[in-house]
Amino acid sequence: MSKWRKKKTGMIEHPGIRERIGDVCIYLFLILCMLICIIPLWHTLMASLSDGQLLAAHTGVLQKWITADGTPNWSGYLKTLQYSDHAILKSYLITILYVIANVLCGLIINVTGAYVLYRKPKAAPALTIFIIISMMFNGGTVPTYMVIKSLGMTGTAWSLIIPSCTNAMFLIMVLNGFKQVPDSTIESAELDGAGHFTIMFRILLPQAKGLTLVTVINQAILTWNSWFEASIYVPNNKELWPLQLWIRQVVADNADIMSASTPDWNKYLVSYCVILIATVPVLLIMPFVQKQLQKGALLGAVKG
Repeated sequence: MSKWRKKKTGMIEHPGIRERIGDVCIYLFLILCMLICIIPLWHTLMASLSDGQLLAAHTGVLQKWITADGTPNWSGYLKTLQYSDHAILKSYLITILYVIANVLCGLIINVTGAYVLYRKPKAAPALTIFIIISMMFNGGTVPTYMVIKSLGMTGTAWSLIIPSCTNAMFLIMVLNGFKQVPDSTIESAELDGAGHFTIMFRILLPQAKGLTLVTVINQAILTWNSWFEASIYVPNNKELWPLQLWIRQVVADNADIMSASTPDWNKYLVSYCVILIATVPVLLIMPFVQKQLQKGALLGAVKG
């Protein structure tokens, strides 16, 4: 170990044997996490390109698609687009609209709510306690449903937008971003005659865009992956079902296919195809927003 410590270049000391062992363990753990994520996706991709009947008889993880002639089978994707009168394609577009609506509503609520707390009104302590309590406790599914129903939103798209467009954590993250702006900047703006909306949207928000963008990205991902709220608030209105709820329905339908006398094996592939269709947008977007997520998380740890 002394051998490693004697090797120095200027003020930089080469890592010792313990540090190298720690680095190797970290890399091995990250590789394991990567494989845990990639293997199910690869299996799903290969299954979507396989023959349905051969796939049903196969056990284990697929390394390649399995078909009689060795070529990929695209019938599952064609069946997915035609599933239940193009319901998957319609729900795809509806889910995008849900994401946009939730992100916009959440952004407005987070920015305005954080600004109110940032200005420290007399009710700020009570509001802060109220927000923190909402983070730790939840009214439950049944009381929430009763509130949504009493507001007349059940069976409508608003039940999937208004209740879930933000949460206390996102509001606090935006507030932390505002707190990183120097007070002298706000005082200078007020001396120049800037009003609340000017300070909020032209001074605070641009300088806190890191943490604000983190809340936007997380809200978009949460909305894209949500299905439970739709199963409660719009169970009978399939025109408003998001994509994830249709995935749940497709997986449930596959159980009936196996017991049919003449199974439609291409329909059996729909569950694999629709999972990939729902996952691809997130996989394509994440490499572009990963840097912003990391930067925003680090900014949030600087000052709270």
